[in-house]
Amino acid sequence: MHELFETVLNGDKKISLRQFILELSATDKRYFLRNEILHNFSDFCHQYQKPTYFYYSSSIGRLIHNTHEIILEENGTWFVVRPRIASQEVWRLKPDFSGFEWMTTQAWLDISDRLINRYQPHILEIDFQPFAEESTRISDPRNIGQGLAFLNRYLCDQLCHDTHHWLELIFQALYRLTYDQKPLLISDRIPSGLHLVKQIKQALQFLNQLPPEEPYANFRSHLQELGLEPGWGNTARRISETLELLKQLIDNPQPAILEAFVARVPAIFRVVLVSIHGWVGQQDVLGRDETLGQVIYVLEQARTLENKLQAEIKLAGLDLIGIQPHVIILTRLISNCEGTECDLRLEKVHHTENAWILRVPFGEFNPDITNNWISKYEIWPYLETFAIDAKKELLTQFQGCPNLIVGNYSDGNLVASLLSRSLKVTQCNIAHSLEKPKHLFSNLYWQDLEHHYHFSAQFTADLISMNAADFIITSSYQEIVGTPETMGQYESYKCFTMPQLYHVIDGIDLFSPKFNMVPPGVNEKIFFPYREKDRRYPELTTKVHDLLFTQKHPHILGHLDHPDKRPILTVAPITSVKNLTGLAECFGKSPALQEHCNLIFITSRLYANQTNNLGETEEIQRLHDIINQYHLHGKIRCIGMRLPSVEVGEAYRIIADYQGIYVHFARFESFGRSILEAMVSGLPTFVTKFGGALEIIEEREDIFHINPTELEETAQKILAFIEQCEHQPERWIELSQAMSQRIHNKYNWNLNTSQLLLLAKIFSFWNFAAPENNTAKNRYLQTLFHLVFKPRAEKILEQHLRDSAMLQK
Repeated sequence: MHELFETVLNGDKKISLRQFILELSATDKRYFLRNEILHNFSDFCHQYQKPTYFYYSSSIGRLIHNTHEIILEENGTWFVVRPRIASQEVWRLKPDFSGFEWMTTQAWLDISDRLINRYQPHILEIDFQPFAEESTRISDPRNIGQGLAFLNRYLCDQLCHDTHHWLELIFQALYRLTYDQKPLLISDRIPSGLHLVKQIKQALQFLNQLPPEEPYANFRSHLQELGLEPGWGNTARRISETLELLKQLIDNPQPAILEAFVARVPAIFRVVLVSIHGWVGQQDVLGRDETLGQVIYVLEQARTLENKLQAEIKLAGLDLIGIQPHVIILTRLISNCEGTECDLRLEKVHHTENAWILRVPFGEFNPDITNNWISKYEIWPYLETFAIDAKKELLTQFQGCPNLIVGNYSDGNLVASLLSRSLKVTQCNIAHSLEKPKHLFSNLYWQDLEHHYHFSAQFTADLISMNAADFIITSSYQEIVGTPETMGQYESYKCFTMPQLYHVIDGIDLFSPKFNMVPPGVNEKIFFPYREKDRRYPELTTKVHDLLFTQKHPHILGHLDHPDKRPILTVAPITSVKNLTGLAECFGKSPALQEHCNLIFITSRLYANQTNNLGETEEIQRLHDIINQYHLHGKIRCIGMRLPSVEVGEAYRIIADYQGIYVHFARFESFGRSILEAMVSGLPTFVTKFGGALEIIEEREDIFHINPTELEETAQKILAFIEQCEHQPERWIELSQAMSQRIHNKYNWNLNTSQLLLLAKIFSFWNFAAPENNTAKNRYLQTLFHLVFKPRAEKILEQHLRDSAMLQK
């Protein structure tokens, strides 16, 4: 970047840069984010009649496009530039424009605090960078999020260079595998790795003489004489294949061979999925609006995971000795459960043999609060005691220790960290959506937002759990490090300030192999292509069709004058982030789009008296104002009620019957469950360009990427596609089939759970074979937990107790 700065200042662009900075100063703002910077630069180019190349490819244009934040102050202009993905630099332009100087992260955080008059000279600095220095790390940014592939290559390379050492490590890792103290795979008859190689050769000679489908039970004793215990397979063929994979791995280490062998190793039997703050249930529950997607995710993952483990155990021949998988969704018990079953301690997950919802109550020291549902923003004071109580319940329920703990969302990840550390069990984190990047300036103005959001506790919990996790699953690459234009969710934790609380100098190692992209699946029993008429029920189709187009109901707003127009559908709660009002305004500002289409919303609620949430109330009022302002009566229809999943699935298909489209207009979306559902149902789908949803649409179909802040541009994109389909009907059919097939192939739960189990096994082996000295880091994490997180959580508890006292008066 230094060369680019020099080019700008040493050439004729210096005058333009000075003019642009003066234009920014004239706005009376001092802090600019990338979108604002680009908008202002575009206006500057237009005002001064600059050619197109000047905006995009001149030296000043390249500088501005690489700049993500600007602060104007009397001692110069500060630039946060991002020359490449996962890399940030801070530079200050001197007041006299004589040069740029590189600045430290600490200086940038200080100036950010001064900007809002909350600077203090001595502040806690959080820095995890020293712990990453001695770790095995990915070097190429393009490989971020592919930790499994990286470790496979690394381990195979180590096997090639130090065969004897790593052979013994593989032997020890296999030897230590047990189930309730029963040995698996290898017994005491095999004392070393070299001896294991000899026994494998003998076993393969014996197995080659048997019929391929000969059941393991018929020759179990012979293999045990060789020192090979149950777990290699359920037939002669399966055992031969597994042993052959191990032999090939030892003789000629290759990543594909390692992955294939590890996938067969029976190492995971008991799994905990932690999902705390939602209404986690099955009978008409499925979370509140803020957690609906999470509850669906963990239920579907639990079902698929248990089924996958059942199949793996059977293929390994372990069902013969009575081994069964056990999956537990760990959540909280809610006494005042509003007629649901969330007050049941134990509930079996439907369509499974041994997957359960285990509900553990929060401590009873504050029952006025803890007996009720608690928002995810208020849950922090109760998590430590919950983890302590949950540990006892889990050990009792499992009758043993789990092999894997998977956290969900910030609160679940923190509890997973506490449980993992206590039980010494492999920990996986799944954030789904981190709050920090969803709320602009949430860290900078945390004190102003603290009463409602308690970001100080949440962001600290995120730092603790993401650094404690053995591996982290994300749905997309963008979730980790964004794009060249946007910062990733995890990347936003790399460096930030919480004024008067702490500075994060380096919060997370983005190049750690712990990051792995494993996108979620979609329930294809409920969400399937509209073309599959034999799977659809006429009664359900009629019911949902009436709901979408004609039925009158207190929770339905609007009617359609011309219901035969091509429909635009969106399904989302009415929040500022999901931005339904933005889509309504986009539609309202385009008479041409109204001429061709109707707009249909399926959302949570439509009237202010249905919610106590100020943000929702404002969005609801704005929606009504937009409908009136743009005279959308007869052109828009909003269904404001919670529909069962089967009805939502049929709604997608009915819109596809009309050759409609789906539009996801969120200001930010980490991934987007409804996008998968709509696409697999056969709807051509437009998605927001901000967040991981971008990766669901292939590059060659980038016309379906939309910017929800550019209403006219978005309307034109949608209209162009609609008009193309009217002239070329086969275009809609082609896109419908392509998008549906992509979701079916790439985003399915079988792939998700297979990768999850493979990651758990690889990282468990990695921690055994090449353990890092985490003592210092763990103490650092404990310090943050006890000296930063707990005091913040206790302040929330104090407020809860005051609120309870007020209620009792």
